[in-house]
Order: sequence, then structure tokens, then C-alpha cells
Amino acid sequence: MGRVDRPPAPDCLLVVSFGGPEGPDDVLPFLEHVAAGRGVPRARLEQVAKQYDLFGGRSPINDHNRALCAALQQVVELPIAWGNRHWHPYLVEALTNLAAEGRRHALAFVTSAYAGPSSCRAYRAALAEAQAAVGPAAPLVTKLPHYWDRPGFLDPLADGLAAALASLPAGSAVTFSAHSVPMAQAEAPQVGGGYVAQLTEASRRVAEQVGTTRWDLVYQSRSGPPHQPWLEPDVNDHLRALAAEGVPGVAVCPIGFTSDHMEVVHDLDTQAAATAAEVGLAYRRSPTAGTDPRFVAMVGDLVTEAVAAGAGPDVEPACRPGCCAGTRP
Repeated sequence: MGRVDRPPAPDCLLVVSFGGPEGPDDVLPFLEHVAAGRGVPRARLEQVAKQYDLFGGRSPINDHNRALCAALQQVVELPIAWGNRHWHPYLVEALTNLAAEGRRHALAFVTSAYAGPSSCRAYRAALAEAQAAVGPAAPLVTKLPHYWDRPGFLDPLADGLAAALASLPAGSAVTFSAHSVPMAQAEAPQVGGGYVAQLTEASRRVAEQVGTTRWDLVYQSRSGPPHQPWLEPDVNDHLRALAAEGVPGVAVCPIGFTSDHMEVVHDLDTQAAATAAEVGLAYRRSPTAGTDPRFVAMVGDLVTEAVAAGAGPDVEPACRPGCCAGTRP
């Protein structure tokens, strides 16, 4: 019987994220990279770019990832690298640097907790493309599993939501918000990968911790053409409906996100807050997990579990065979 070569032991942790502009000159190039090959009109990109003007032409996401990497270095014994899909440091830059350091096997922690083509498969594809670009010297990459159901992710959300709710009038609503995706992705059982089901269950668990059975899951940040159906209801439409029902206030938990990046600070803290003020609804947005010590410790646990399991290219337990087959990243 022939010898079976085992993969090299993990020797680094790669934090994988979306990326964002660091200054005004970066905004349009960043948006062009995000929209590449999708036929998005230039006028639409310029319209979206104006959102960044409200924040000095800079997304908060890179600073959040720097803070996360620094916090992780306190609990993870492996060297830590960081790479993005759509801005510097790009994944190909991160893998090139790891290869130059002699790293042979990276565990990849993606700052997206859920399954699905946009929240999981696109990151897998980006990692594979970066490996191919680096060539034979590129390290093996093992994506750590989804963590939407881990207490280290959910408990900080529950505590923040409880605090937000306590500051609102009695009878205020609880609402969970996540990034919308096209219905074609969300409804196909072997394409959506459980995105809506996972969001729903995560929301139920957090609501249970807060002590309420009355809550809603809504969506935000849609970016497709008007004729294309996306997951609804939109958070702003939902806030108007709550006000029409006579609800005095609402606590919004950004359950679909791990840090306070642009979709949170613009779409929730700016747009949704303005909608709530317009309709006379008291409004609080609870925090994301960010660098909460419980969240950081959870990532450390994922790393420890992967190392103990002899992590290799076939040990990723979170993506079922065929889960995202046949879809575009």
C-alpha cells in the first residue's frame, strides 16, 4: 500500500476580508474592482462613491481588520497575515509575502460568518485565484468553518442588543439586519448554501438571549438593478412599517456583519437612522462583534480545532458538496 503524503501543518493564519478604500483617490478604483465584469454603469459607481464622501473617502473596514489582527496575535500562536478581495493588501499580495517567508499552509479566517455564494464561495474563489497567480510556491490554504452559530459571535451581539433595547421606550421592536442578495441565490437549495436559514436561526438565538420572541429579519445594501428581485424587506421600508403600526422605537442588530464597516456606518447609522427620525421612531443600532474578546477567542478556538484535526484541503466542514455549484462568485 502506497504512502499517503499528509499536508504540511498549518504555519500561519490569514485573515481574509472584503477590503475598502483608504482615501478619496482610492474610492472609484476600489468600486471598479468590486464591479469588474458585472456591467455596472459608471454613473452608478460615481453615485455610490458619494457615500464615501460622508466619511472622508475612507472605509472603516481596513482599520477594523488591523485591530482584529492585532487582537488575534494575542491569542493565536501562529504568525498572522491579512489579505482582501478588493483592495490592498490584496490576497495575492498576502500569499506572495507568505510564500517569501517560507509559509506552506495558511488557515484562512474569513470575516463573513455565513454560507452562500457572496458570503463564502466568492472568498473561496478569490483564494484559489490568488494561489494560482502566486504559482507553485503559494501556500496551501484551508478555509476555517462558518461561525454564525458560535457563542463567541452571538453572545457579543446579544449583549449589545440588550443594551440598545434597554435605552428605548417600552414596546420597542427588535430587528436584525443583513446584506441582501439576489433571490435567485437565496432560493436555490444548492446555491444559497443556507444563507437565509442561518441568518434566521442566528437571529432567533440572539432574540432568545435578549428575552424576546417578537423580532424581524430585514435586509439592506442591495446593489442590483431595480428589475432584479433581491431579499426583502428593506430595512428602511421596515422602519416605516413599524412607525405606521405605532411602534415607539426599534433596536437594530447588524447580525449579518462582523464589524462596523461601510454597510453598517452608512446604510444603518446614516440612512436607516435618518429614516427612523423622519417617521418619528426612536432608533438604536447595536454593536457588531468587532474585537470583542469573546469573538477573538472564538477565532482562536477555530484555529486550535483545525490544527488538532490535522487541517488539510479536505477538512473544511462548513461547505457541503455541491453547495454553491454552478454559481458565479
